[in-house]
Amino acid sequence: MTHPLFILNGSNLNMLGTREPSLYGTTTLPQIEAASRRLADSLGLALDFRQTNHEGVMVDWIQEAAQQEAAVIINPAGFSFGCVPVLDALKLLRQPLIEVHLTNIHQRPAPYTHSLVSQAAQGVICGLGPQGYLLAVRAVAEKLGLVPASF
Repeated sequence: MTHPLFILNGSNLNMLGTREPSLYGTTTLPQIEAASRRLADSLGLALDFRQTNHEGVMVDWIQEAAQQEAAVIINPAGFSFGCVPVLDALKLLRQPLIEVHLTNIHQRPAPYTHSLVSQAAQGVICGLGPQGYLLAVRAVAEKLGLVPASF
């Protein structure tokens, strides 16, 4: 039996590969999705991968994940830094929640240094580029007991 996993991506992530490649790299969101899907499938996770530029849509998707008892990996992007409705929706989740950022937000200038989403997340991975998604998928699988812990 597979466990549901939502990977939810926030604003402007649909432009990865062309948006500020010196900061975000040249990997596209479809490439991240393909790699995440391969790993999730191998670990027994049923992946639902989505991206939106709209806060209300993100809130709806998080509520859907909560209703499906899904684990969530979220790259909230711009929703990280002042989006209380997204934070409130994330507090509904009862399964693992991992926050991912391509860049190290702690090294960025204001307003990119303090994520509200981190208040709800069990773990945060930042600064490792697209690899952060794969680390988050593995972390979710471990937290759900689908694979043995690495340590």
